[in-house]
Amino acid sequence: MLNITITDSAQKYLADLLSKQDCEGIGIRMFVADPGTSKAETCIAYCRPGEEEEDETVMELDGFKAHFGQRSLPFLEDAKVDYSDDKFGGQLTIRAPNSRMPQVNDDSPVEDKINYVLHNDVNPGLAAHGGVISLEEVVDDVAILRFGGGCQGCGMVDVTLKEGVEKTILEKIPELKGIRDVTDHSDKSHSYM
Repeated sequence: MLNITITDSAQKYLADLLSKQDCEGIGIRMFVADPGTSKAETCIAYCRPGEEEEDETVMELDGFKAHFGQRSLPFLEDAKVDYSDDKFGGQLTIRAPNSRMPQVNDDSPVEDKINYVLHNDVNPGLAAHGGVISLEEVVDDVAILRFGGGCQGCGMVDVTLKEGVEKTILEKIPELKGIRDVTDHSDKSHSYM
């Protein structure tokens, strides 16, 4: 069962918005971009007929359907969509307290597993130096990472990458073949020395 709340006022606002789209059967899709990371953003988009996904969960609402992709569901737990009128016309708000919390299990995508390890095992140790590492993408089972803050341009970045980050990630996520850093370390303006 979904633990996502879309208030009556939000349903009314969204139904009115959808009715203006001149598309019979149009609904919404709610998802989290970059789930489980500090860049996570909860989004609502149109879901036109034919754009439904096979593995999604559908919620029947007042006059339309809301679609939720399986990957976003754990990050949308306890989410709330609300609408309130104000002097500027009104505001739709989305609160998803779990969208930035890394959550993994054995069936989670490798990206979620990497973000979990970065969040819980790697970045806390780098924070003392003002550093942070984020996942850019996974290509051919290789994690592409970007160093930021005090790690960008640091003279010890190769040691940190090989002896700390790579060792930790590959130990915890054996399906990965390797790690690659795409950071431009020539910018030393914020580096920790």
